[in-house]
Amino acid sequence: MPGLRLPDYHTHTERCGHARGRAEDYVAAARARGLSAVGIADHLPLAHDPDPDPTLAMPLAELDAYLAEVDALKAEHPGFVLIGVEADYLPASLEVTAELLGRLPLDYVIGSVHFLDGWGFDDPRYVEEYERRSMDEVYRQYLRLVGDAAETGLFDIIGHLDLVKKFGHRASADMTSEWEELAARLKRAGVTVELNTAGLRKPVGELYPAPDVLQILGRFGVPLTFGSDAHCPEAVGRDFDQAVAAARTAGYRTYVEIGPEGFSEHPLP
Repeated sequence: MPGLRLPDYHTHTERCGHARGRAEDYVAAARARGLSAVGIADHLPLAHDPDPDPTLAMPLAELDAYLAEVDALKAEHPGFVLIGVEADYLPASLEVTAELLGRLPLDYVIGSVHFLDGWGFDDPRYVEEYERRSMDEVYRQYLRLVGDAAETGLFDIIGHLDLVKKFGHRASADMTSEWEELAARLKRAGVTVELNTAGLRKPVGELYPAPDVLQILGRFGVPLTFGSDAHCPEAVGRDFDQAVAAARTAGYRTYVEIGPEGFSEHPLP
């Protein structure tokens, strides 16, 4: 069913080990939904790990085939398909990540934090770890890492900004000042934040980022774009009507698109 004419820059394919469908399926779904563009942004291989978990990211051996596959779709759908990756911010292996990203012909890179000291905090297999930690400290550590990621200069878009809430765990302390500090760092770093609709389909049942965080981002002038974080073709562009409504409520009137000349702002529909 056709939806809002917006881009969806956050989609994954079966190559990442935890999604379904090929890149061409996601392109077809984006066309059917009436989107303005679709970005394929599979998980960058965890090249630092000699024995990576095959359910977390694309194997390094598949990277060249991934690039060729999406490049062919770009040629078939000029101006509509973009090629990106979602790369983990892992401080201990930052040089490996930077070297790998530096040699890839990408239109954009989504930077995300999925690990706190090796703990995959958004992985259902390790959710019991939340019971052993102070949520206030978890949030503070996570927000610091997101700011550090933005300041590396490696990432164009910051993914699912408040992913730490995925399973419904909340800080008990007021984190307004920490979010304001992060928003200031994001603005100075010149990154764009995605309004990610996948949180609506997770236990937390809420957009990433939450309305109060979105308002803070708006006050600090942090630019915004859209991503479904689709792991199946049916989820492409899903719930973008709710995302636009949330952006407007937070005071946004524009969003970011990626074109031949780079990132540019456009009026919200």
